Amino acid sequence: GVLSELRSICGEDNVSVGEAIREQHGRDESVHRCCPPDVVVFPHCVEEVSALAKVCHKHRLPIVPFGTGTGLEGGVSAVKGGVCLSLRKMDQVLDLHQEDFDVTVEPGVTRKALNAYLRDTGLWFPVDPGADASLCGMAATSASGTNAVRYGTMKENVLNLEVVLADGTIIHTAGKGRHPRKTSAGFNLTNLFVGSEGTLGILTKTTLRLYGIPEAIMSAVCSFPTVQAAVDSTVQILQSGVPIARIEFLDDVMIDACNKFSSLSYPVTPTLFLEFHGSERSLQEQVKTTEDITQSNGGSDFQWALDTETRNLLWKARHDAWYAALALRPGCKAYATDVCVPLSRLPQIIVETKQDLIENRVTGPIAGHVGDGNFHCLIVLDPSDPEEVQRVHLFTERLARRALTMAGTCTGEHGGLGKRALLCEEVGHTTMQVMYSLKQMLDPKSLMNPGK
Repeated sequence: GVLSELRSICGEDNVSVGEAIREQHGRDESVHRCCPPDVVVFPHCVEEVSALAKVCHKHRLPIVPFGTGTGLEGGVSAVKGGVCLSLRKMDQVLDLHQEDFDVTVEPGVTRKALNAYLRDTGLWFPVDPGADASLCGMAATSASGTNAVRYGTMKENVLNLEVVLADGTIIHTAGKGRHPRKTSAGFNLTNLFVGSEGTLGILTKTTLRLYGIPEAIMSAVCSFPTVQAAVDSTVQILQSGVPIARIEFLDDVMIDACNKFSSLSYPVTPTLFLEFHGSERSLQEQVKTTEDITQSNGGSDFQWALDTETRNLLWKARHDAWYAALALRPGCKAYATDVCVPLSRLPQIIVETKQDLIENRVTGPIAGHVGDGNFHCLIVLDPSDPEEVQRVHLFTERLARRALTMAGTCTGEHGGLGKRALLCEEVGHTTMQVMYSLKQMLDPKSLMNPGK
């Protein structure tokens, strides 16, 4: 019945009930256990996605959209079974408008594929989560990364979305084919879907802002005597108005892990990785201000990475932090948790969190997009040790509540399954009711990525 309906839409070869394929689509890179869907389908175009959604709607089957499966929050696990829509075969870059600085892409296009496509245009798309994620998946999870302090997260960079709703209706959140830089027409539907994690609809196209590739780029590493000194420097650099492109914090445990994993030899003390974008002239000014601030906080002289190759090695080491943390304890699993607080509270929360980790014997190297007030503990734990699992669970609750007490959020990037209870504490009961009403209206049968 249902299978033959699905097959008639996207062809025999694009509907799979094989165990291996289902398992592969029931998990991401997180610690959350695999929950395979009942069937995986591979549509080729929005019309097929719409037709598939209609079949699922008619039979009341859950729908879970799948991009690259590189998330860290369990967002793709099919906790109620159903149909996984793997969108990787929809991989066209459409409508590149160079002179307007925007482009539209389908969900199979990843951020690296887009930047490779743009290589000769002098443009790039800067939002860079660690993985080579699908751009529609990045919109769905409101992803960010090391460049967010300068270029914003997905929320600031999506101009329009094509969305298939639960009943198969196709909508364009800003109007079909439209891509103005700003609008005040109607409700902000585009950003209702950015970050909705497949619970309100399936993103089948996203229109993105692009940026000019900077004339000059310089990266530097600076070591500090204490966590406080490193984070104080960050706050001062931003308060002095330096348009820094990346400013990443790694604590001693994290830098040690990165040294070992990426064969580097940085001093094992709290460290900032910095990057400056601009014209040759503006860089000199940015760098001077920054060096003055870091040195007044006891920072070391900058170690520069000026050529592209050295620079890429530096940022690859930062992007590989997840794997570096895992390598600290072979055979263990990693659990990423993150919080975000207003900038002025960042030094306090990182210092307190560091003490908490040491006191409670939790392996949790800290890496942070500190320019946004956002940092992660990449906790490495043995899932078969119930006592350790409990210690980690209590630590993450304390961390989140610490952020909430400081007027922050329980997650800057890693929402998903693990923090549902905290969301209620963060936004309050009445705001939750508004969210429930929106969900109810767009997905009355609760079929879209249920349980999230």
